[in-house]
Amino acid sequence: MSAFAGEIDLVGRVTTPALIGRVVDVTGLTVRVAGLPASIGTMCEVRSHRGCTEAQVVGFRDDEAIVMPLRDTQGVARGDVVRTLPGEAVVPCAEALVGRVVDGLGRVIDNGPPVHADAQYPLYTSAPPALSRPRIDEPVGTGIRAMDALLTAGRGQRLGLFAGTGVGKSVLVGMIARHTDADVCVVALVGERGREVNDFIDKDLGPEGRRKTVMVVSTSDESPVLRVRAGFVATAIAEYFRDRGRDVLLLMDSVTRLAIAQRQIGLAAGEPPATRGYTPSVFALFPQLLERAGRTKRGSITGFYSVLVEGDDINDPIGDTIRGILDGHVWLSRSLASQGHYPAVSVIDSISRVMVDVVDERQEQAARTVKRTLAIWNEISDLVNIGAYAPGSNPQFDTVIETRPAVLAFLQQGMRERTTMAEAREQLLALAGKIEETQQRLQKGVDKK
Repeated sequence: MSAFAGEIDLVGRVTTPALIGRVVDVTGLTVRVAGLPASIGTMCEVRSHRGCTEAQVVGFRDDEAIVMPLRDTQGVARGDVVRTLPGEAVVPCAEALVGRVVDGLGRVIDNGPPVHADAQYPLYTSAPPALSRPRIDEPVGTGIRAMDALLTAGRGQRLGLFAGTGVGKSVLVGMIARHTDADVCVVALVGERGREVNDFIDKDLGPEGRRKTVMVVSTSDESPVLRVRAGFVATAIAEYFRDRGRDVLLLMDSVTRLAIAQRQIGLAAGEPPATRGYTPSVFALFPQLLERAGRTKRGSITGFYSVLVEGDDINDPIGDTIRGILDGHVWLSRSLASQGHYPAVSVIDSISRVMVDVVDERQEQAARTVKRTLAIWNEISDLVNIGAYAPGSNPQFDTVIETRPAVLAFLQQGMRERTTMAEAREQLLALAGKIEETQQRLQKGVDKK
């Protein structure tokens, strides 16, 4: 077990001989090193007159290694020694990590007591083999009524939370972490504003959520290497708890900022830019990271990955790629948020691909009834709002208009309000029953005429 500053160094390493090279060039974010036959991803340290700066090998050019420091390159000079840190990156884990905050290198940063590891997990590893994964057949509660009733997630599913800026994405992540019925929650804040980290911990997560949560934080001012590693550190910690028979909820906010960090690394290493400037390594990274979540015979990792879409366009390159990998998506609507409708979940634009496997037929039918009501309202809302629709001309439209207040009340929820899976189901069945009863009553009135 390795330690750092008297605490656990959560990116431990298996001991191997160190390799040494020398700096020959510094360009932008990268340092070119001669005589360093290290592999991609190897951590090393650049020893300059200002001290030691940690760095990571991100590529090669001719006979030189390209390394990216975790801090700025000020003070690095030609001929400075670059020494690899011993061993392959692993993440020492422990039950005592619950309730703690670690950085992108996995080091505890909350000024709490030391944590002693009882296992080491590889930072980079393969996803579980496809044929070894059991089917997803149990629901997992998020505490969000609209999601648990109409977009039910299963234990081991991977869902995307798609949103533009300022529509309540981080608040929703905090609500899920606080209200979920999963055993352990691992939250990764990747590329987040430094000011908002404490706000998230104290306000969105709160003491209730923090008691069962491991936080992994890498803010926007940190090196792109740290931001990418933070996503892998969080995933490795989730795997540790999963392999101990726990149902883990992994919340990553956001995958888009992780992709931006990987783009910076790729461009600095000489990769050609592709779609909207994103390098090929960005699109190769997604399945390597996202496929590691899921259900195994020991436990499960249910992944919620937030995606910050450009210009509220769900079909931007990152959003479109991630949506094709995940098992469903939840779309947060700016239109709903502007109306004060929170959480701003647009149910008809969202889908859970495993819902049919984790709910009974009665709930599935009730969800269809409510979704159909929402879809019809979208078709007739303009006519109703301008007064062009004459009540009584269509019983189905009249049903939607009459029951809309009840539907909106069902979909909205306060930040501190928690709904269990059973409560969400019963309220959904009651709402669907009210819709069907109203339609039958209005249809009978038309038939009598």
